[in-house]
Amino acid sequence: MNSVLSSQERIVVSGIGMITPFGSDKNTFFEKLCEGESGIAPISEFDTSRFSSHLAAEVKDFNPRDFLNVRNIRRMDKLSMMVAASARLAKDDTGLEIDETNRDRVGIILGTSYGGTDIAALFGKSLFADGPQYANPFLVPNTVMNAPAGHTSIELKFRGVNSTINHREASAETAIAYAASELKRGRADILFCGGADILSPFFFEILSNFKALSPVDGQTEKSKPFDAMRNGPVAGEGAGILCMETLAHAESRGANPYCEIVGWGMSSSPAPPNDWPEDPQGPILAIRRALESAGIEPGEIDYISASANGGRKLDALEGQAISEVFGNAEKSPFVSTIKGAVGESFSSGGIRSACMAQSIQTGCIPPILGLEKPMLPLKFVKTKADVSIKYGLINGFSSGGTFTTLIFKKI
Repeated sequence: MNSVLSSQERIVVSGIGMITPFGSDKNTFFEKLCEGESGIAPISEFDTSRFSSHLAAEVKDFNPRDFLNVRNIRRMDKLSMMVAASARLAKDDTGLEIDETNRDRVGIILGTSYGGTDIAALFGKSLFADGPQYANPFLVPNTVMNAPAGHTSIELKFRGVNSTINHREASAETAIAYAASELKRGRADILFCGGADILSPFFFEILSNFKALSPVDGQTEKSKPFDAMRNGPVAGEGAGILCMETLAHAESRGANPYCEIVGWGMSSSPAPPNDWPEDPQGPILAIRRALESAGIEPGEIDYISASANGGRKLDALEGQAISEVFGNAEKSPFVSTIKGAVGESFSSGGIRSACMAQSIQTGCIPPILGLEKPMLPLKFVKTKADVSIKYGLINGFSSGGTFTTLIFKKI
């Protein structure tokens, strides 16, 4: 998957849909990001008084009935509702009609880091408190990782490729690369792909107990990606889905694509399961493989959407990799991350890819919120930048040492 792409088929993003802390309207979402608004606030869905962290970027004002069939909603968990709603938005955005003539060639490849943690906790509580004979069997279908993809196929009535990727924080980026590869091979005409994860009291408590959230040093709780004084990420949630297809297929049905995906690269590095490697060679290899597969040089990249989330080790690792491949501020592309505004939602690559599509189309790069004292001399975006973007790069780096890099291009 990391050599120069042999197929002449061009793969495009023809539709986007998302459920985010800024709502479900793609234009409102992007405008708020570019204007430097934050979706991070004190958590309202559950009590955080016993934790040291109290902030998150929660999805608010999401009513699944606005998007989904009521009969299907009854069988869905929160994560599945968000994914299915995002996919419907992407479908409507690209003007696609799914019927008997095409449903066998339409599918979904979804990335999720942790799945439905709320349902898993509820089922586990019932199982261990009441015993297996009293556990609610209706919860079981939604405890598996592929439940959101399955529910989405039922909701949108397609019968094509259906797969779920679990690569921790790189899940969505890997799903997008997989989808592009399947389209290149001719195994589908249209694929919905991206990522989603949710917040739940159970999941938040685990993150807190692992000291994986700001403030890891007991100081002020705040999201500060790439800042010298960063002290951990702030949690987030959301779903972002792309509608992807070949350019020829999009043109045949009159779709107007946002951009195309021209390369991807993957790598890994030895690291503890919940930690980051010290050596940046793994991330560097993923970036270079993506550049090679796109057939371009580092100097042609205009904008990097970073994986950095305010974590001390992740931000340092990614900063080193970017510096090694692209050089210092004079040579480097613009570097930004939206996680200062919408937190670390773990499978954020879908939302970030949708944001990249909008950046390429509009020329606006959202700023890094919380960045006051940059940790490295790179071309960080501290206030929104209006530039022409031909090539944009997205990093998806995951704890445990898995790395995926995507490259998008203006059409």
